[in-house]
Amino acid sequence: MSVAESYRSDLEAAYRARTPASAQLHERAQSTLPGGDTRQSVFFTPYPLFLDRGRGAYVEDADDNRYLDCSNCWAALILGHAHPAIVQAVAQQVARGTAFAAANRHALDLGALLKERLPSIDTLRFANSGTEATLFSVRAARAFTGRPKIVKMFGAYHGSHDDFEVLRGIAPRGIMPTASDHVLEVEFNNEADVARVLDEHGESVAAVIVEPMMGAAGMIPAKDSYLRHLREETAARDILLIFDEVITLRLALGGAQELYDVRPDLTALGKIMGGGFPVGAFGGREDVMRQFSPLEQGHLHHSGTFNANPVSMIAGHVALRQLDADTIAYANRLGDRFATGVRTTAQSAGVTLQVTGLGSLRNLHFTPRPPTHAAEAYAGDDELLRLLHLRLLLSGVLCAPRGMFAFSTVTTEKEIDGAVEKVGEALQDLRPVMEERARRGDQQP
Repeated sequence: MSVAESYRSDLEAAYRARTPASAQLHERAQSTLPGGDTRQSVFFTPYPLFLDRGRGAYVEDADDNRYLDCSNCWAALILGHAHPAIVQAVAQQVARGTAFAAANRHALDLGALLKERLPSIDTLRFANSGTEATLFSVRAARAFTGRPKIVKMFGAYHGSHDDFEVLRGIAPRGIMPTASDHVLEVEFNNEADVARVLDEHGESVAAVIVEPMMGAAGMIPAKDSYLRHLREETAARDILLIFDEVITLRLALGGAQELYDVRPDLTALGKIMGGGFPVGAFGGREDVMRQFSPLEQGHLHHSGTFNANPVSMIAGHVALRQLDADTIAYANRLGDRFATGVRTTAQSAGVTLQVTGLGSLRNLHFTPRPPTHAAEAYAGDDELLRLLHLRLLLSGVLCAPRGMFAFSTVTTEKEIDGAVEKVGEALQDLRPVMEERARRGDQQP
């Protein structure tokens, strides 16, 4: 047995001993859910953790183990768990009713706040997820321009609808084969690549969609000039520019578009704007969004039973009201402190480990240098990330299996320093595994 196999076996044995209730629940889940899973991003072997409750910066699993939550539901809970103001507002609304086949005033409050913070949004519509937000943004772009093609970044995740499941020009099983005919991929942060594709296909391109910082690929920020380049290239060709700010809204009052000082035509939103409840929104230029107005003849259809439901709307409004510029800056400082600490710790341990991201959003990569696009991130050592994730769980630190960290405003600097220390201990444990893999040529230590 190799060092890596032995180490994984020991980690899994310790994990099983620590989480027998999660093991039992996973066994039960398999009779109802394929593979016992209904959210692939949180699945890991030998079985996923079952969490029962959360308060503030901590969560507890089905065995009453306590963890510092450094993922916060994949960046959705910037205020941490069970924030008192949100709990109170939601409880009051639930007592009045959870959903109506009618409009409600809370949607107006949340919509007005989003318009105030994101000047690129003239009008907007609410949905139930970030996936729906990007889907309807693309639909709006195609209808407005009369063009069929979409340009996206290779490795970007914009939800699970057909257009965005295309990878390397191939539609996976279950996706309409024709989807690949209408989706063009370019390398993120490569200005020449997008210019080449738009020169060749521009007359048939409706929109370019981009995350200002690639999330699923590993929190890879855009270079300072890249988003401005996209703005210039699309504007010159009457192509719409869509920002997917489902994740990056938390980086500033006005999201990443404020940080980069670039104004897109459309913006897709989700995660923190729901205050812990399902939500999505898309909006932008008035002339593009007017296509959804039921007052317009031949308008685009957009409906949904729980669109703008009062619980999500009031939770989102209360959550965003808690997030003033100073509070967001504090969360970003926590992320900066974590990144600096981990880099120093890794260097002291003699380990080549990269920390990417901006502010409160961070990702670890076992790569020779910080990746600037998805292909470079994919070249990293995923097995080491999986081992690190499991080792951190055993020490009471919860992050995403892919090495993603998203910090909340209720986390303290002391807790960040504690998390950095736990990462350092895990890296020391991993050192023999890394040395073995380096000898085999799998990964540099």
